[in-house]
Amino acid sequence: MVEQAQGSSGGSSDYAAVGGGPAIASVVDLFYQKVLGDPQLAGYFADTDLARLKRHQVQLVSQVMGGPVSYEGADLAQAHQGRGITGDDFGKVVVHLVDALEAHEVPADIVGRVVTALGATQDDIVAVH
Repeated sequence: MVEQAQGSSGGSSDYAAVGGGPAIASVVDLFYQKVLGDPQLAGYFADTDLARLKRHQVQLVSQVMGGPVSYEGADLAQAHQGRGITGDDFGKVVVHLVDALEAHEVPADIVGRVVTALGATQDDIVAVH
């Protein structure tokens, strides 16, 4: 289950504050450029329908940021089961997402809320050894 990050003050969502769907799609595109360029992570995406994965990631980040979008992908635990994802792999993915958010000048408080929300998903994604 993915929890929604707390919205920014004044009733506006983080989704709206960063520019909505187009801005999040741009962040996700940069994020996957970084992840696919990382030799430690690229192998996880072999034989993956990247267009579909990007759509789901845009939905996921949009929902986390309080946007009018619901994540409709597979349950996170089910989607990552059997992939052997380590805590280090998860951490690198988070770093790449933070880099992509910061490259789009997303304010630090919003980045922090996104990281907190995604951190809550680590047990669903990281393989138990």
